[in-house]
Amino acid sequence: MKVKEEQFKELIHTWDRRLHNICNYYSADKDERNDLLQEILINLWKGLDSFRGEASAGTWLYRVAVNTALSFKGRELKRKENHCKLDTIPAILNEDDENRQLLNEHNLNLERLNTSINQLSIIDKAIISLYLEEMPLKEVAEIIGINEPNVRVKIHRIKETLKQQMKGGAHE
Repeated sequence: MKVKEEQFKELIHTWDRRLHNICNYYSADKDERNDLLQEILINLWKGLDSFRGEASAGTWLYRVAVNTALSFKGRELKRKENHCKLDTIPAILNEDDENRQLLNEHNLNLERLNTSINQLSIIDKAIISLYLEEMPLKEVAEIIGINEPNVRVKIHRIKETLKQQMKGGAHE
């Protein structure tokens, strides 16, 4: 049991930020994100014994996390609006007017992007969230369960959809 606990702790420590990002992609509500993270951790713990190492630990972790998130959102979708929140805002050291304006524009664009991502299907949201995490396309394909060329096509279409939805703003 101690070996499993240590393995689990190391896995979670290594991938902690990305697990939180997945939760952020699937919910804007803090309590709901915490519930989702807890459910992901439970599923990772339950599945750790069955992890055979055929894929990388990161790929396996993402597959469990995304599948858990999809299942979670499927249950929550009927009760709440499906909303995601990106929490990556660049650090700006100087708080002068120009930087404040840039930060405000950046935040506005992130909110517009959040809204646009929110309108995607659950599968497209999973694909783009993995893409935004800079996951290799081969691993995205493994996690989602489609082939790599299909992932490339889907990402291209998702980007085009997001560009159309963001049209008129400073998104490029």
